[in-house]
Amino acid sequence: MRLYSLTIFALSCLMLCGVEAKAQESKQKYDVAAFLYPAYASDDVRLRPFWPMGMGEWETVLTMQQRNPGHYWDRKPLWGYINEADPSVMEMEIEQATKHGVNVFIFDWYWYDGRPFMETTLNNGFLNAKNVDKMQFYLMWANHDVLNLWDTRLARYNEDNVIWQGKVDREEFERICKRNIEMYFKHPQYYKIDGKPVFMIYDLPNLINGLGGIEQTADAIKWFRKEVKRAGFPDLELQFALWAINLNYSGLDATKSENPQDDFIRTLGFDSSTHYQFVHFTDVNRDYADIMRDVETEWNRIDVAYSFKYYPHVSIGWDNSPRTVHSAVMKNNTPEAFAEALRKAKAHADKHPDRAPLITINSWNEWTETSFLQPCNMYGYGYLEAVKKVFIDEVK
Repeated sequence: MRLYSLTIFALSCLMLCGVEAKAQESKQKYDVAAFLYPAYASDDVRLRPFWPMGMGEWETVLTMQQRNPGHYWDRKPLWGYINEADPSVMEMEIEQATKHGVNVFIFDWYWYDGRPFMETTLNNGFLNAKNVDKMQFYLMWANHDVLNLWDTRLARYNEDNVIWQGKVDREEFERICKRNIEMYFKHPQYYKIDGKPVFMIYDLPNLINGLGGIEQTADAIKWFRKEVKRAGFPDLELQFALWAINLNYSGLDATKSENPQDDFIRTLGFDSSTHYQFVHFTDVNRDYADIMRDVETEWNRIDVAYSFKYYPHVSIGWDNSPRTVHSAVMKNNTPEAFAEALRKAKAHADKHPDRAPLITINSWNEWTETSFLQPCNMYGYGYLEAVKKVFIDEVK
């Protein structure tokens, strides 16, 4: 039996979805956007060097106990080891997501070696789903370097050899932007704020280093905006992932401003930000309630320290031991604790009625980092039900 095939359980979900999950008749008050990691696919040959079994990073999940007998990490997906690049599978996922209040997917999007990488989940699965009109999406360009982390045969040795670089020069940057405008921004389901397509960038130092410096990057972004407007949009809503490496660029002269980090972001031309993971700014090797106190403090600090718009983010968990065996571990991140974190994010969004009611979640399916909404053997549908309770049941 092919392990990544749709399981009987998932097929049952598909049938039930048609009965139980109607599209919401009115627009949600909040846009709940879950990052989606597109590595759980079986039809992308470029995944094979990292995961030779042909099921993408499900291989890391499936083989955890084989590689590390008796290890505490033993999560299993209730939907089975599904191929998310299959449109029928994605139809089920869209039904379950929207039924529970997740109405936007933020696709991690990659470009290496002069071409896209991990695009089949988006292109073959999501965009071909019959119910794609129920879900919006946008891209986060995950422009980080690729090391050994994805390959469990090598990850435990912590070698920092670079397999692919994430930086690109101006010519390649323009190719990427033009392609994304045509292929994705113009799609009717592409997420927009005030008519402006949202595009997020993960690693600013890599972007700047590839383009040749801060001034060159600012010029490239101005060009990007012009191309977006030329395509018929009012402008671009350009986001960045908020974490230390993106604010403390080594080429920044901190002597010429009272707030150099804020000036740096404005000089580059970014409009807004959200976090990708709690692990990027706080110690996650502790209790979830303690972490959330730090998170609220950080949200309030951002409001005071920066002029760009910030959209609150909630991470479900952190434990990347499926890849690395030993890991910091977020503790007591139960569905109930997660629901309380979502309420705090909702309250923070409510403090900013002039902004889009956008809240981001890590993530839909980051199984190997143990931060996922998809149902598992430990909590069932608990995390999805938490989203539904906070953003559908409790919203009038």
